[in-house]
Parts: sequence; structure tokens; C-alpha cells
Amino acid sequence: MKQTWRWFGPKDLVSIDDTRQAGVEGIVSALHHIPTGDVWSPEEIARRQRDIATMKDGRPSGIAWDVVESLPVSEDIKKQKGDWRAHIDAYKQSLRNLADAGIAVICYNFMPVLDWTRTDLAWPRPSGATCMRFDLVDFAAFDLHILSRKGAEADFDDALRDEAAARFSAMSDGRREELARNVVFGLPGAAERFSLDDVRQHIAEYDTINEDRLRQHLIDFLEEVVPVAEQCGLRLCCHPDDPPVPLLGLPRIMSTEAQYATILQAVDRRANGITLCSGSLGARSDNDLPGMMARLGDRVHFLHLRNVKRETDALFGSFFEDEHLAGDTDMVALISTALEEEARRRAEGREDWSIPFRPDHGQDILDDLHRKAQPGYPSIGRLKGLAELRGVIAGLQHAYRPS
Repeated sequence: MKQTWRWFGPKDLVSIDDTRQAGVEGIVSALHHIPTGDVWSPEEIARRQRDIATMKDGRPSGIAWDVVESLPVSEDIKKQKGDWRAHIDAYKQSLRNLADAGIAVICYNFMPVLDWTRTDLAWPRPSGATCMRFDLVDFAAFDLHILSRKGAEADFDDALRDEAAARFSAMSDGRREELARNVVFGLPGAAERFSLDDVRQHIAEYDTINEDRLRQHLIDFLEEVVPVAEQCGLRLCCHPDDPPVPLLGLPRIMSTEAQYATILQAVDRRANGITLCSGSLGARSDNDLPGMMARLGDRVHFLHLRNVKRETDALFGSFFEDEHLAGDTDMVALISTALEEEARRRAEGREDWSIPFRPDHGQDILDDLHRKAQPGYPSIGRLKGLAELRGVIAGLQHAYRPS
């Protein structure tokens, strides 16, 4: 399992020097400054590779750009409106350019409008750490009373609507503004930043797009880009919905094992694969993460290892981002299953036997509390998580070492 680290580029407050000291073996990055739908040029890709390869004092870092996260899929492609065909052509060219640069793993997602959704970006824990949290009551208050989405009342029961109304009434103006910013944070590190009016407009354009239609749009997209990826030796891997339930009246199609299996079968090529994110999928109580790794592992091209603690047994409820070895996912069992998959691939002679992973998110601790880096991506919190995961892997790998 190759240890990687997400880096948002030269403006990231966690530097390449920091990642080098953390002992990572590769970098996960993206060209966030390029508008969605435009081609990633060879020059821009090479510039980012140089940034990763060079420490502040000019010495080689010894690490490289191994995984793209994310090459974003435009809203036009997801809705099949506007410039969607031109955006697919641009996507194909970006894939070719990335392959020419030697980058093989491309993570993307197909979530409508927003990427991950949280109501708190720095929720205090008893230890003094802070973490990201999704509070269902706060989210309902946002949906019903801040966004004022048409038809939102039907998505929440009477008790939750009453609780959300009371919560909203008790909020200060500052908290209301903060909640709105948190929910529409958009894509991590991306050039796009949505306003409430932007969100309302995008949601309205999904009025005629249900789950079946959005799934077909994903299949149509994959039928176009997967052959290009295959020709170029690339591995595409779709990130799950986060959280893995419908929000804001929008369809969700990558939230369960069954939904992933449908997409993998519809475009049945190894280049069409999975980013198995234990945090995103783990926020849903009926997802069995070690089982998903065992059953779908042949197509898992990238792993995000993080843990969440669900605050209810309900399918849709509040949760927070716990420490990597805490929370509701049995991380040891998941890593053990991943190592079994790697051993199977190695025995088959697969070149892609090593599955890259990164310590996803992390609680802000120690100096993180003052650094104020990208939400969810602290330096020390992720280093702590990586060290814990590294220890689990080292302890388990003895059983999978080739004789």
C-alpha cells in the first residue's frame, strides 16, 4: 500500500517540505486553478510536477505526483446540458496529457452541485481537537430556512422540521452566515465558489434529473472516457457521495455497494474503478467497508482511509470525523482486506498490485489549530492518522510477505 498525501498546490499551508518530513511516498494533487471543463495542458501538469519534486531550498523532494484528485466532471456533463460534449472532449485530452506525464490514477466524483457537505468545519472535541461534522438538524435549518429550497419540507419529518425551526431561530446572524458558507464550501481547493443563488440555480436544473437518469449520464460519460483511459494505461476511480444519502433534493448514485456494482458492470473494464473512501461510505450504517473491499477489490484503484462516528443508527443522521482508528469502521479489518487484495494481484502478476492510499482528513490538533490549513487537511492531524495506519499496515504485512 503506497502512502500518499493530498497537496493543494503552492498555496497549501502544508508544504511539500512538510509532506517529505511526514515520510509520504507520493503526492495526490490537482490543478484546482483551471476552470472545470478546460483542458489540463502539458505545461500546467509539468509545472505542478516540478512544484512537487522541489523543496523550498531547491533540493529534490524525492516524491512525485502519483494520483490526480480530482479531475473534475463539469455540471454540464452531469446534466448533459450546455457545453457537455465539448467538456468530454476536453476531459479526454486532459487524460492523454496526464498519461504522457506518467500519472496513472485519476480520481473523480459524480456528485451533483456540491462535493462533500458539512455543517461544521471545526467542531470542538473533548480533547481540545477540532474536526468536521455533519449535523442533521443544522443541515435541515439551512435547507429550510437559509436556502429556502422549494419542496424541502417533504424531505424532513415533522419532528425534524420543528427542531430545525427552533435551531434556526436560536442562531445568531454570524452562525447563519457560517453555516451557509460551510454547506456550500464547494470543491476542496477548487477555483469555483458557489453562492446561495448559484446553488439554487443548479438545483433547479436537476428538477428533471432523477437517480436513474443521472446514473445513465455517468454511464454515458464513462463509455466515452474509459476507452481513452484504457488506451493510455490510466485507472479511473470514482469517489463516493459524501455523505452517501440524497441531499437538497438531488439524486445520489454512488452511495452503496449495489450502486457501485451497477456502474462497474455497465462499463466492465478494469480502467473503470473505485476510490474506496471509508469515511464517506462509513457515514451510512448499511455499508460494510471490509466486505466492499473484499467483493469489489479487483477494481479499487485508490483508498481514502478515515473514520467517522455516526451519532445515530438511522440511515441518515449526524456524524463527525473521528480519529483514524476510532469511529464506526473497523480500520484494521479494512486494511487487512486491502492487503489480501494486493497479495492476490501480486500473485496474478498485475502491475497495479500496490494500491495507493492516503490518510484522509484528520482532526486539527496542536499547531494545526493555529495554522488554519484547508478544512479537513491539517498537517499534524493527518500525520497522526498516517502513523496509526502505517503501524496497522506494518503489523499486518508480515502475513502477506512473499516467501
